[in-house]
Amino acid sequence: MFHIGSLVVLCGLLAQTTALLEALPVPLGQTLPLAVTPALAPSPPDLAGSLTGALSNGLLSEGLLGILENLPLLDILKTGGNAPSGLLGGLLGKVTSLTPLLNNIIELKITNPQLLELGLVQSPDGHRLYVTIPLGMILNVKTSLVGSLLKLAVKLNITVELLAVTDEQKHVHLVVGNCTHSPGSLQISLLDGLGSLPIQSFVDNLTGILNDVLPGLVQGKVCPLVNAVLSRLDVTLVHSIVNALIHGLQFVIKV
Repeated sequence: MFHIGSLVVLCGLLAQTTALLEALPVPLGQTLPLAVTPALAPSPPDLAGSLTGALSNGLLSEGLLGILENLPLLDILKTGGNAPSGLLGGLLGKVTSLTPLLNNIIELKITNPQLLELGLVQSPDGHRLYVTIPLGMILNVKTSLVGSLLKLAVKLNITVELLAVTDEQKHVHLVVGNCTHSPGSLQISLLDGLGSLPIQSFVDNLTGILNDVLPGLVQGKVCPLVNAVLSRLDVTLVHSIVNALIHGLQFVIKV
């Protein structure tokens, strides 16, 4: 018969043996088992940064800066408006009495076009993205007599709405919704002008005309480029963005 006293002795021996084993040094090449901890969830990819970077690179690759530099601004000014001589004729008519230099043919040349850092905002419901495309350029006004008359710094934002839509084959695509110039975003400032001329009056008149003409002209050139760039985006990136938009997942960090 197995006695209780024997059980006590046996348990005591097991306890001593366990303590001795724990005190022994671990042989070289072996390690003690580590406590198992739950794996941390991987950090989500920077979808916002990847998208703005891809759009920016794509616009540059599509020749955005060259398109801005070659905007037919002078032709539009000459032919637009209700005045018989066009917008430019109407402009010159207002200030011709101030100086005979303005009777000469004026050259409007765009230099130093720039694509500045893109902005990205997600709608409150998480289903839309709004990309701000800030553009900058220098407008040089020249006459045949004195050369450079003045330089204007021009800045303008184009805002693009991006949506996830499903076609008839149930395929989901990232497409452009509205694409327009941001109201009030056009900024025109005088960089350099000929001091002996009544520049401010000329600048005021020219600025008013550019406010009417330039935003629509730039918008008509940039928006088709955005469509072209979207069609060439990385498939994995587009799939991740579309999935987030469909489910209303916020991935644009508000600052």
